[in-house]
Amino acid sequence: MKSILITGASSGIGLATAELFLNEGWCVGLLARREELLEDVASRYDTAVALPADVTDELAVQEAVAGFADVAGRLDVLFNNAGMFGKQAEIDEISYADWRAVVDVNLHGMFLAAQAAYGQMKKQNPKGGRIINNGSISAHSPRENSISYTATKHAITGMTKTLSLDGRAHDITCGQIDIGNARTALVTELDERRAMNGFEPLPSMDVGEAARAVLHMANLPPEANVQFMTIMASKMPFIGRG
Repeated sequence: MKSILITGASSGIGLATAELFLNEGWCVGLLARREELLEDVASRYDTAVALPADVTDELAVQEAVAGFADVAGRLDVLFNNAGMFGKQAEIDEISYADWRAVVDVNLHGMFLAAQAAYGQMKKQNPKGGRIINNGSISAHSPRENSISYTATKHAITGMTKTLSLDGRAHDITCGQIDIGNARTALVTELDERRAMNGFEPLPSMDVGEAARAVLHMANLPPEANVQFMTIMASKMPFIGRG
C-alpha cells in the first residue's frame, strides 16, 4: 500500500485530497492542528492516521513524519499543503506580526515538512519518494493586497526547484501544483469580502479537481515528474491583459 502524508489535512484542499487518496486505497497521514477534525476522518477510514501537529513546530513535524513512516512502513509522498492567506492590505498597513504569521506557516512550515520528509526518504529502503508543494497562482501573478501570501508562494517555487535538483541523487522528485480558486473556505471568505465592496464572486472550480490533479502527480512512476502544474478555474483573469 502506498503512503502519503498531507499537511493542512483538516480542511479545504488538504481534506479533499486526503479523502480522495483514502478512497483510492492509500495509507494517508493527516497532519494539522485541529485534532478533532483529523480524528473524525480517521474514524471513517482504516488507513487514515491522525497526526495532530503545528507545521511551525520543528520537533512536532519531525515526530509526525517519523511516526507515520513507522506506521505505514515508508513515506512515498508528501503533499506539502498547509498554508494561510493572512491580512489583506497594502504593505504599509501590514504589521510585522501579520507578516510573520504568514511566513511562519507558508514558508517555514513548508520547509520543516519538506525537510523531515526528505530526510525520511533518503534513509528508507528502498530510498526515494515524491514531494508535492502546493504553490498558487500567486506564485506567478499576485492578487491585490496580498504581499505576505504572494511573497511566500514565490519562495515556494524556489524551494521546489532546489529540492527537485538536490533530490536527484536520492531518487526524490519534487513538483509544484499551482491551484487557482478551488472552492474552499478561503475562496468563500474572499468572495464575502468582495461582495462587501460591490465586486462579483471569483470564478472558481470544484475542490475535487485540485485533489485529482495531486493524485495524478503522486501516481507517476519514479522516472517521471510533473515539475509544475497549473490547474485553475477556466474563467480566472490570469491569462491576458487587463
